Amino acid sequence: MNSFIAAVSGWTIGGIIIGGIILLIFVGTMFKYAGLYLQAWVSGAKVGFVDLVMMQFRKVNAKSVVINRISAKKAGLEVSTDQLEAHLLAGGRITNVVRALIAADKARIDLQWETATAIDLAGRDILEAVRTSVDPKVIDCPSASASKRTIDAVAGDGIQLRARARVTVRTNIARLVGGATEETIIARVGEGIISTIGSAKTHLQVLENPDNISKTVLAKGLDAGTAFEILSIDIADVDVGENIGATLQAHQAEADKARFQAEAEKRRAMAVAQEAEYRAEEQKNQALVVLAEAEVPIAMAEAFRQGNFGVMDYYNMKNVVSDTNMRSSIAGETPEA
Repeated sequence: MNSFIAAVSGWTIGGIIIGGIILLIFVGTMFKYAGLYLQAWVSGAKVGFVDLVMMQFRKVNAKSVVINRISAKKAGLEVSTDQLEAHLLAGGRITNVVRALIAADKARIDLQWETATAIDLAGRDILEAVRTSVDPKVIDCPSASASKRTIDAVAGDGIQLRARARVTVRTNIARLVGGATEETIIARVGEGIISTIGSAKTHLQVLENPDNISKTVLAKGLDAGTAFEILSIDIADVDVGENIGATLQAHQAEADKARFQAEAEKRRAMAVAQEAEYRAEEQKNQALVVLAEAEVPIAMAEAFRQGNFGVMDYYNMKNVVSDTNMRSSIAGETPEA
């Protein structure tokens, strides 16, 4: 009997301990979420107590959800806890989204919850986008992080101009998802400035009216397909650089000189080769003459034998040769043999 009583007492004590633990957990949970529940209820943005508890199991920051719901409610916006939870579970930044919605509402910008969360999940800073939409920002062209500090272009007269521009833009929220970033704006503006300066006949035209660059570039619609709307393009500075045209002409003259020298050397080499060919041909002809002259005595001997050439004919020929040599000697020429 005593052992039974002892066993019952042991079970009772164990039950009391377990019940106490459960009670402590319940009281702790109540204490943890009671403040959030009361804060939401007092602020007019009621959140169910069960919803607060379930957020714990869904690994959701209940405090962040409650505070952002209260902020939206006080600003006159209705954002449910389910929407906040869903965006938070998707990896979004609900504080940024709620603040952006409030700022857009105050600035009378049409921004829906679905659009804001899509922009946030795409990695864009929706709050900064709304601020830029309200308060336009200035982009330096080229950017401060670029290796070159100016945009260099050459006018029609060959003079280099170095320009810097400032582009005032505001965010186009409708094109924020999928729209190009600031780098695209900077690249397009730089390309437009180079094209405009290059189209000018002289650098003086650009220096006299630098605002023509802004007007020409702005008229090209460079913000198409970007997340921004270009409000103005202002030329901050235009400096005169090097005389690129003269430098290029000097380089071209050097190249032409080298080419002409090469062609002259080629012609000289061809002339030398041709002269050598002529000399070889001359020597060949002289050799043929010598061979022909060597056949004369043979022919004369044959003529003597056949009776076609007499002694008097021979002496007459020698007289002619002697007379010719005399005339050549008087004229200062080398007499023929």
